[in-house]
Order: sequence, then C-alpha cells, then structure tokens
Amino acid sequence: PLHATRLFTLAPNSYVEFIIMPAIVARLRSCAPGIRLRLTPFGNDVTETGVISGNTDMVLGRIVEPPDNLVVQHLMNEGLACVIRADHPLVGENLSAEQYEQLKHVNVLPPGRMRAGLYQALEQRGLRRQVAVSVTHFLAVPEMIAVTDYCATLPRLICQHLSRDQRLRIIPAPVDLGTFPVEMGWHARYRDDPAHRWFRALITETAQSLSDPQINN
Repeated sequence: PLHATRLFTLAPNSYVEFIIMPAIVARLRSCAPGIRLRLTPFGNDVTETGVISGNTDMVLGRIVEPPDNLVVQHLMNEGLACVIRADHPLVGENLSAEQYEQLKHVNVLPPGRMRAGLYQALEQRGLRRQVAVSVTHFLAVPEMIAVTDYCATLPRLICQHLSRDQRLRIIPAPVDLGTFPVEMGWHARYRDDPAHRWFRALITETAQSLSDPQINN
C-alpha cells in the first residue's frame, strides 16, 4: 500500500462523508499516500451511485434492498442525540418527551427511502415532532440551532462534532430512539481484488474505531 497508486470512486451518504471519510483520508495519507479518492453523490437510491454497474467501487451508508450482484458488509451501528442552543431558555440538562413535542425542530432530509427512518422511530415510541425547517445537509444545522430555540435530532457522532461549537449543547433524546446501521457495498466483481480488499479492511477498521467509545477515549 505504501507504494500503490490507484483511484477509488466512492459514493458515501452525507453522514459517512462528514464523519468517516476524514478519518479514512488521514489513514491513507500515512499508509498509502498514492491512493486517490473521488467521491460521487449517494443519490436517492443505490442504483444511482454507479456501484451496481461496478463504475463506483463502493457505496457507504444505509443500503436498502441491495441487488444480487452487490456484496454488503455491516460497518457499525449509530445512535441518536439532540442538539439545542447552549442558552436555551426552556431546556435544562435533560429533555422530557413533553418538551420534545412542544419544541420546533430542524430536520435533515436524507435521500430517498431513508427519509422514513427517524419518523418511524418516533412513531414507534409514540413521540411527535413539529418540524419547522428541513435542510439537506448536517452542516446547515448548527447555524439554524444557534439562532433559534429549535431542536435537532442527529446521529451521535455528528453531535460529538457539534459539541465543539460553544453556541450549542448536546443532550440525550427523551426516549431511546434505537440505532441505525452504517454499511458498505461493492460489486461482486471486486470481491477478490487485492487492493479493493485491502481498502475495504481499512474502511472497516476506521468505522469500528470511530464507533467504539473505548477507542475514542
């Protein structure tokens, strides 16, 4: 790997691009500096990524109903937490279910069929949410929350990043909203490709290191 030269085309969803890809790039810089990456949009469905044809090396995110020629590997599970502004006048150290329902919310719209995920988790737990604004990317959330009394329910590792912003405060969700999977998929033709296998292992190790609290600490 130290002397390899190759271009990998990846289709990460917005979560993977924000949380996992920087750690992958950092590892490549030290152990395989000749490897180049090209990121392409995840799109509304896995068919739009190019991974089914093999033009894209890997798709990274939540993969729903993969076709037969796509090999899918589970990378990690991710939980959810809430973010509010640091001096929120109505919320203390914890957020009750009643407060959660009374607050207005900023919602991040994931692509395609992913949009049902958080709504389904809330519905299963009998929790309602008043969505005031929907945005297309996690990067829009901090500015929205910092200037309002709104709340956002986001992946745990996203919240860890946002906790560095002194204008914001991270609190647990009022109920356990469960977890969602982060997965990696690739065309079956790459199953035994040595470079591809090496890179898949690096991605797997990186994702697991991020999701393991003991490693993070």
